[in-house]
Amino acid sequence: MPPRSNPTIRQRRLGAALRQMREQAGMSASDAAALLGVDRTRISNTEAGRFGISAARVRTLACNYRCPDARLIDALADMAQDHTKGWWEEYRGTLPAFFLDIAELEWHSTRLRNALTSHVPGLLQTEAHARAIFEMVIPELPDDEVELRVAQRLRRREVLERDNPPLYEAVVHESALRMQFGGRGVARAQLEYLLEVSGHDRISLRVIPFTAGGFPGAGQTILYACGAVPQLDTVQLDTSYGSVFVDSEMQLANYRRLFEKAEACALDEAASRAFINGIVKEL
Repeated sequence: MPPRSNPTIRQRRLGAALRQMREQAGMSASDAAALLGVDRTRISNTEAGRFGISAARVRTLACNYRCPDARLIDALADMAQDHTKGWWEEYRGTLPAFFLDIAELEWHSTRLRNALTSHVPGLLQTEAHARAIFEMVIPELPDDEVELRVAQRLRRREVLERDNPPLYEAVVHESALRMQFGGRGVARAQLEYLLEVSGHDRISLRVIPFTAGGFPGAGQTILYACGAVPQLDTVQLDTSYGSVFVDSEMQLANYRRLFEKAEACALDEAASRAFINGIVKEL
């Protein structure tokens, strides 16, 4: 079977964790290949997510790497044997791959944390709000591309609507709440929807008001997706040209600290709801 040309974020995350485990054991790719009786390139392709690996081989490698973390090994084995196709695969080949990667990352997370300055969280956007955003993309998108992106964004809500959804925590700056994408009516409906969903048990929405001053991460849109174990956490960052995914131990530690600082600047949930309601009354 030829290697995958475009592995998904989950496939790349599994490979990266195996590579980190090998490096921590002080072993080369050639050493690992000898353990499995395969060519060195097989290990390199597996660690890059281009080749799959069985749960049994994950456990064999972990044993030979002398990994003492049973929870991490179990989580990696579960990832290796999970071959189910998510709903986002319906959009493969029609939308940029990072759209699908974000949906996959969200779906498999145990906890989701968002920090945004100029946008409402994608998972909490109304249809009209999402459409207004995609209609402002430069260069301009064809109408059918806009509708495709809107449909995919709305389907991402399924992660919050399914049985046993992950805990979702968003910290949104006041500027995002005052941006009137689509005009006053669309903006009002969007804020009313935020008030509705923020009452759900598994959704926490907090606001950083202008009066809070500066805070770490201002200007970024950050998604912190918690994996089955902390070593499998992943951060997704928005850029003008798509998404960037980071997962090194140092980067994850820095983003966890960033969220702590941002949350310290935010109003509590009740005060945030009152704040949003106040903006609604102004519209």
